[in-house]
Amino acid sequence: MLWSGGVAVIFWSVTSLDAKPALNPVADGRRSVLVVEDERDLCDLISFNLEREGYRCRVASDGRTSLEKIQRDRPDLIVLDRMLPEVSGDEVAAAIKRDVDTQSIPIIMLTAKADEVDELVGFALGADDYITKPFSMKSLLARVGAVLRRLDSKEPPCDRVSNGPFQLDLSRHEVMVDSVLVDLTATELRILQTLMAANGRVLSRSRLIDAVLGTTAAVTDRTIDVHIAALRRKVRVGNPEHRAWDWIQTVRGVGYAFRAPC
Repeated sequence: MLWSGGVAVIFWSVTSLDAKPALNPVADGRRSVLVVEDERDLCDLISFNLEREGYRCRVASDGRTSLEKIQRDRPDLIVLDRMLPEVSGDEVAAAIKRDVDTQSIPIIMLTAKADEVDELVGFALGADDYITKPFSMKSLLARVGAVLRRLDSKEPPCDRVSNGPFQLDLSRHEVMVDSVLVDLTATELRILQTLMAANGRVLSRSRLIDAVLGTTAAVTDRTIDVHIAALRRKVRVGNPEHRAWDWIQTVRGVGYAFRAPC
């Protein structure tokens, strides 16, 4: 199987984390990842590989337990299966993004739901990345690393940007359209920031991927397209005459640009 990632005899070394005392996510110098997956073997395998990469992992096999663990010990990142018992992954993501104390935690959704509409739903719920099963363990590790590097990256000195109906406050991770607050994921915010900083220039999909997801991210052009579609849907607020969604323009065969609509 693709997700078996390379080590077939590792399950004996994976121990339960429930008996360990709670730690501050950075107290031992490692980034913490919560893996929420009801398939035990896959959950153990992901946890093992993340631990081997230097992350501190906790696991949960259902949505209710994951929310309890998030409240007790806030992780730096969550790998979240959408199809979970008791409380679904979609409900978990929505609860995380509703809570001001947890809404900034990045989420990588891991699921067998591979249709484009499912990806759009995942991003609409606040996912920063979306990986479909079966998947490569190397790809998952690369994406976890990319999301956490973005979390560590320093924001530019100018943390407030305005253009047309858009106002970005990067230090607060806030976007307003005609003074109406818009809830964007970290990835969507970086896409919008990158497009606005280009001052009308067209950016190719590959350049957006490099700028937003990193040069090592194992993603396709379609990933950016899905993020753009979610971004356009979310900015349909404020004065409809300003057509905020039309500021994010598709240049066929090339990429995207941020320009005033004609």
